[in-house]
Order: sequence, then structure tokens, then C-alpha cells
Amino acid sequence: MTTTPKLIDQALLAQLTNEAVGSARLRKNYNFHPRLDDPVQRLCNAMEPDTYVRPHRHPQEDRWELFLTIVGQALVLTFDDRGKITDRIELCSTGPVYGIELPTNTWHTVCSLKTGTVLFEVKKGPYQPLTDKDFANWAPKEGDPDCARFVAWYKHAIIGAIPPAR
Repeated sequence: MTTTPKLIDQALLAQLTNEAVGSARLRKNYNFHPRLDDPVQRLCNAMEPDTYVRPHRHPQEDRWELFLTIVGQALVLTFDDRGKITDRIELCSTGPVYGIELPTNTWHTVCSLKTGTVLFEVKKGPYQPLTDKDFANWAPKEGDPDCARFVAWYKHAIIGAIPPAR
């Protein structure tokens, strides 16, 4: 067991942002939890504006998810089962909204609106890659050529809008 404090400092944020910019997915996370089976998952997630986060939900019992903006600006969209936007929340490190906790089983995505954006995430563990998320069948899989069109739609879509035809 480590007794060294883990810091969220300028050096960590710069490192994560540099790694996100250089990655194919345009994002990079830093886990504070020591193991994937930890009961509380806590991480910093650096996200660049063109990264694609496929809409998903966490269907397991009591699987809320919390996002807090450390630096930058992000958009959280929530959807109904058909993909219609039910809420649009802009998060910004300078406010007025800094973070959000999403309830269990809520379809959602996160979109970076500013380069260098880093969010702090907290959610109940353990993380199980095969069952952690249900992905929306109305949105493209990561790596699909249509992802860029969805990211562009995210940034301007309003409550009540439906996803672009595929």
C-alpha cells in the first residue's frame, strides 16, 4: 500500500493534455484507483475537442457517474432510448456549472469544447470492461468514419434534437 499522496497539479494536467493531443482517441486518463476492481473508480480524463465518446449508459444497480471540470470546458448530453437529447449541460472550470452527477442508467456522452480540457471522474466500481457500459445502437462505434459528424452535432445540438441519420 502506498502512503505517497497523489496530486492533481499543473505537471499532471500538462502531461495528460500532451498525451491526449498525441493519442489517436484524443483523450488520456490517469487513474487514482490502484486496481480496476477498486470499489470507487477515480480518474482524471484529458479530452480534446475532436474526441468521440460514444453515447452509453451504466445499467448496473447504483452506477451513478460524477464529472467535475478541473480545467477547460465540456458538454454533457443526456438522451432518451431513441437518442433524442433530454438535457444539455455545459461544464466549465470557471463556472457557472463545474460538475454533474448522472444517475444510474442515463444515456449520456461527454464532448470537449476547449483544448486542454481535463475532467475528474468518480464512479462506483469495480470496472468490468465487458459489462460496464451499454452503448447506444443509434450512434456509431468508435473508429467509424461517421464519428466526426456526431462530434460536430454534439457541439450544437439542442434539447429535443435527434441524432443525425446514419
